Amino acid sequence: MSEPTKLPPEIDTSVAHSARVYNYWLGGKDYFPADKRAGDAYRAKVPLIGAMAQESRDFLRRTISYLVRDVGIRQFLDLGAGLPTDNNTHEVAQRSAPDSRVVYVDHDPLVLLHVHAMRTTTPEGATDYVLADMRDTDTVLQGAAKTLDMTKPIALVSNDVLGHIVDWDEALSLVRRLVERLASGSYLVLSHSTVADENHREVQEEYNNSGAIPYILREPSVTVALFEGLELVEPGYTSLPRWRPDANTGRLSDRAGWGGVARIP
Repeated sequence: MSEPTKLPPEIDTSVAHSARVYNYWLGGKDYFPADKRAGDAYRAKVPLIGAMAQESRDFLRRTISYLVRDVGIRQFLDLGAGLPTDNNTHEVAQRSAPDSRVVYVDHDPLVLLHVHAMRTTTPEGATDYVLADMRDTDTVLQGAAKTLDMTKPIALVSNDVLGHIVDWDEALSLVRRLVERLASGSYLVLSHSTVADENHREVQEEYNNSGAIPYILREPSVTVALFEGLELVEPGYTSLPRWRPDANTGRLSDRAGWGGVARIP
């Protein structure tokens, strides 16, 4: 597990943190004992949580690959970047199109310790980082404009982060405010965790009440509204492993969450 030599004072390693717990579930090394304990306790009650995390990550890989190869998108704005792991957005995009330009957004002080890993790039492309709360859309877009051409299509990526916005209307408003300011022909890539069963809901509520940053599980019948007014591409809004699976796609739970890709008219 990671033990940085200098931690910002606002980082409390004694309390589990969602980004670090998620990193632990994905097999990463950037976590602390409190995160491991929380992750193990969660997994003891929801054994498939590791598979669910992998499904979410693999959905990101497939959607970015689709947009680069099949649509020709070369610009990406990734909200709530989290800790770097395998198949980060810039790595997936630049693997197929070295001239891809990617901007990550986060305001987590721990993530900032790893920002150098998110700024690696091919010579032809670019990656950058905007220090901002994703709800501060003006700061997000102004920062992104330093690297991205806002007059051309951009893929707005929101991979499993909107559950951290407790108020549903606020989450919906955030997406709509950003979408409205992107060029026609841009795309929204979005996934959101859902409730696997009543036990899963109860375990998540226990985690949310532990002092950790909460995550709200929502039903697909609710979160599909995030795509209202947009043109969903096939197969629409669906469970993560069912979205254009490829040879590397496992179907280990089929319950982790739902996701989709939509064109902005």
